[in-house]
Amino acid sequence: MIQSTLPRTARPTRARRASRILLAVAAMAALLGVDLPDAAAVPPLGITAQARPGATADRVGALFTEGLDGGHFCTAAVVHSEDRDVIATAAHCLESPETTVFAPGYRDGKAPYGVWKLTEVYIAPGWTDGQDPDDDIAFATVAPAGAGRSGAVEDLVGGFPVAAEQPDEATATVIGYPRTEESPLRCANTTDLLTESQRRIGCPDLTGGTSGSPWLVGGALAGVLGGYEGGGSVPEISYSAVLGDEAVDLYRQARS
Repeated sequence: MIQSTLPRTARPTRARRASRILLAVAAMAALLGVDLPDAAAVPPLGITAQARPGATADRVGALFTEGLDGGHFCTAAVVHSEDRDVIATAAHCLESPETTVFAPGYRDGKAPYGVWKLTEVYIAPGWTDGQDPDDDIAFATVAPAGAGRSGAVEDLVGGFPVAAEQPDEATATVIGYPRTEESPLRCANTTDLLTESQRRIGCPDLTGGTSGSPWLVGGALAGVLGGYEGGGSVPEISYSAVLGDEAVDLYRQARS
């Protein structure tokens, strides 16, 4: 049975959250593997297009029920950890972790880096007890789901560092898998704050299935698509809980 690990400390105060500074574990080493496409190949801000294959997109994958035939329903991304086995997604994507599998770099029905089962999940009490949208972020450890593959997922695709306390108007890149697409979409735009705990971005066509998509700022994970309205009630505007102390604590538990 998958263990669900929850922090035992009380929910941090807003003041404590505000004091969080940049957290980027082994950031320089992790960022060395991030592809930097030519500026001409990058769509303008606010335009959604197919994500190019490469180091960045391959760290992002689709979440399926049991296997590739089960249909993908959410998105997740590999983040850096000591055991090189941690993914980040939205908490609301992990309602059935025992049957959920992760396929990094998934495209057109193929999983070039294999299929990975969840072995342990890390979700805040604010979500498990009351589905607080401010706690709609989760981490999980993964292991190969079948025979023929061993080792750690981060050894294959690399992992994003995790960074908290981004500027209110940070430019974020979102990469995710709508249910109707068999390859990931990408959109970048300037973000702003809906509230002090919820960030939003204007990007079209980020429909159902993109929940859990990483929000990347400077190549580091600064949030995941989710939170307010489950990540958004219209495809043009998406949300992410601001990465605060509690999410950072979950990440620290997962990565160690």
